Amino acid sequence: MTKLTPADLAHFTGTAEWYRHALNRRMLYTDGVQYLAEKGGAYWLLDKIACLQLEPKIGAEEFQVWRLHVMDDRTARLVCDDGNDNGTVIHSEDIDFTDFPLDQITIWVEGNVILLPTER
Repeated sequence: MTKLTPADLAHFTGTAEWYRHALNRRMLYTDGVQYLAEKGGAYWLLDKIACLQLEPKIGAEEFQVWRLHVMDDRTARLVCDDGNDNGTVIHSEDIDFTDFPLDQITIWVEGNVILLPTER
């Protein structure tokens, strides 16, 4: 797996191609998210975000901010909030192990599209 860096992801602005998620066919994702999943070995994260859209409380939010924070011991915390100033948490969970290469990542969901913040 090629080393993924935040600078690699910063180059994505907009998308040239749309990808349909295999497990939740309503969800689309962008070139940047595809790159993140491929180079970062993070299809599991994409699957988790897409499948959690089927939960009524999560799917009802038109705009979502997902943050993955990886700890030194390779555990992680995944948190989704509504993106407002008050940051109302919609979902959070602990992940027992991840080999995700970055210390943290932020992913947005807007209207059934999963994207990087720079792609909006």
